Amino acid sequence: MPEKLRLGVLLSGSGTTMQNILDLISSGRIDAEVSVVVSSREDAYGLCRARQADIPAFTVSRKQYRDVEEHSRAITGVLDRHRPDLVLFAGYMLLYRVPLHLEGRIMNIHPALIPAFSGKGMYGHFVHEAVVASGVRVTGCTVHFVDNKYDNGPIILQRVVPVEFSDTAEALAERVQAEERVAYPEAIRLFAEGRLAVRMGKVEVLPGAWHPTSLCGVRTAQHG
Repeated sequence: MPEKLRLGVLLSGSGTTMQNILDLISSGRIDAEVSVVVSSREDAYGLCRARQADIPAFTVSRKQYRDVEEHSRAITGVLDRHRPDLVLFAGYMLLYRVPLHLEGRIMNIHPALIPAFSGKGMYGHFVHEAVVASGVRVTGCTVHFVDNKYDNGPIILQRVVPVEFSDTAEALAERVQAEERVAYPEAIRLFAEGRLAVRMGKVEVLPGAWHPTSLCGVRTAQHG
């Protein structure tokens, strides 16, 4: 019997994205376990959710470190002790320098169709307010691999949401979040099945299961 996919979670706030993943794990819809949670804020409610679920949870505050690189190394140290196969950003608001051994193994979900309405400062309600004000006809959510820039990295999948003329940011956020609850688990499943191949900076979703030598992973061009 193969081991379950081990997930690490990085968050900065309430942890609702993580809770959705935990609920799907509990219902058997995701064959995985969350092995560690790391927060950038000690008052993040996501830490309470993790502890209620008996998940090891830690705070690694940015203000305790000289720069992004030092802060990132501290986070990586916590992650490495708990050996996640895949790391999920779940409302993580800071820049993280991805170490080589975690490239292609960190995902984020953004509440818009990247590259639109993305980048530093574009998160949560700021995104939905900008979308409504712009007059665009569609928005949505994007799951992507994390690199060393905000809301960048190869796109795994996107789901589209119409923008109505009468929309408020709050109403639009509810519809986008409903799609996020579908998109993130789907991306996790594809990763667990070894069906994500990164070629020339883009993600190809492979048609059938690939059986790597490790539990799971992402194909890259040099791996064929």
